[in-house]
Amino acid sequence: MAGFGALLARNRNYRYTWLGQIVSEVGDHFNNIAVLSLVNEATHSGFAVAALMMSRAIPAVLAGPLAGVMLDRFDRRRIMITSDLIRGVVALGFIYAIGQHQLWLVYVLSALLMGASPFFTSGRSAILPSIATKDEIHTANSLTQTTGWLTLTVGAYFGGTMVAAFGSTQAFLFNSLSFFISAYCIFQLRKASGHFRAEDRGLNETKVARPWHEYREGLNYMSKAPLILGIALIAVGWASGGGAAQVLFTLFSEQVFKKGAQGLGQLWGMAGVGLLIGGFIGNQIGKWISFEAYKRTVFFCYLLHGGAYVVFSQMQYWGWALFFMAVSRGAVAVSSLLNWSNLLKHVDDRYRGRVFSTIETMNWSTMMISMLAAGLASQNHSARIIGAVSGLLSSSTAIFWGWANWTGKLPEPAVSEDDAEVEIHGDPTG
Repeated sequence: MAGFGALLARNRNYRYTWLGQIVSEVGDHFNNIAVLSLVNEATHSGFAVAALMMSRAIPAVLAGPLAGVMLDRFDRRRIMITSDLIRGVVALGFIYAIGQHQLWLVYVLSALLMGASPFFTSGRSAILPSIATKDEIHTANSLTQTTGWLTLTVGAYFGGTMVAAFGSTQAFLFNSLSFFISAYCIFQLRKASGHFRAEDRGLNETKVARPWHEYREGLNYMSKAPLILGIALIAVGWASGGGAAQVLFTLFSEQVFKKGAQGLGQLWGMAGVGLLIGGFIGNQIGKWISFEAYKRTVFFCYLLHGGAYVVFSQMQYWGWALFFMAVSRGAVAVSSLLNWSNLLKHVDDRYRGRVFSTIETMNWSTMMISMLAAGLASQNHSARIIGAVSGLLSSSTAIFWGWANWTGKLPEPAVSEDDAEVEIHGDPTG
């Protein structure tokens, strides 16, 4: 905790990024709870919930490659601000949709919202090594991810409570406002060079744009970096069950345990608690753990994650179900934090936008298939059966990772050299 406070006190750029993250992500979870509850109440269909998740996943998948190329070619800060402003306007559209009782419009707006998201989320990852020193990068990544999990806990719980008590309009209004606040915070970022473009000899605004060629360059870079490719592939393995889990959250709270919107908020909230605890553990061990121990830790965390999710899916009592959900998420949080810190250390600045957007695209693509399969399966099978299969699939990623590690296919790469001048000092109150 002391390290987090010191980072926020001395690093102005990171402080603004962090403040914008808090508000924006809480608003996102308000939106998620409100939309999922609306669709479930209107349809009482697992397939309809899966279709909603698909309407969010497909645009994110399609936009990912373009986002990566743009983030490596243009000013990352400006792209992130534009993404926030677009999403702020789109979020207001949900209020109109529910006022007109147009459920189809909720799907369209969800697609637009997520289509703009990769330009911000991948941008935040790409920009982080430019606003934190090499000594700060693990702490900055830990605080960024832990904050995301904290906002999940707070946003999901209070989002569920607000929707249950006051309806969806207030949740959507706050979601819209959160994007505009985030845009203001990103606008405050400053750098000695005056811009946040990749310090690259390759892509820049003056050269002829060849998006597909440039994106393939990013893929080629990943294919030649075993650790980076390995982290991307285990994310795919996790998503094979993780996508189904997104659908199952709603089915377990609404249909299995009959807890409604408030139960959905509690389930997401306990998932956030587990992620938060795992984040603190990952932050501590990441400061001293060796590279070889890191790889073994990731293997065991994925086994624990999937196993705990299988147990969750079979629990008869709500309290125990929440507990094992927290354990499952705690395990995946440790591995996620350690993996992302290694990416931030080792990915070259020239390729950060494309690498992070590609991993996000691969993740969403697999989750999309998983969500669709879960939605279709829910028509003929119970949520408990689908949940057990989901947990086993998520754990399967440990097999690939363990094999790659034990056969020597995951050597430690050189630490990336960032030519950008990192501006971190400033008035702590500014």
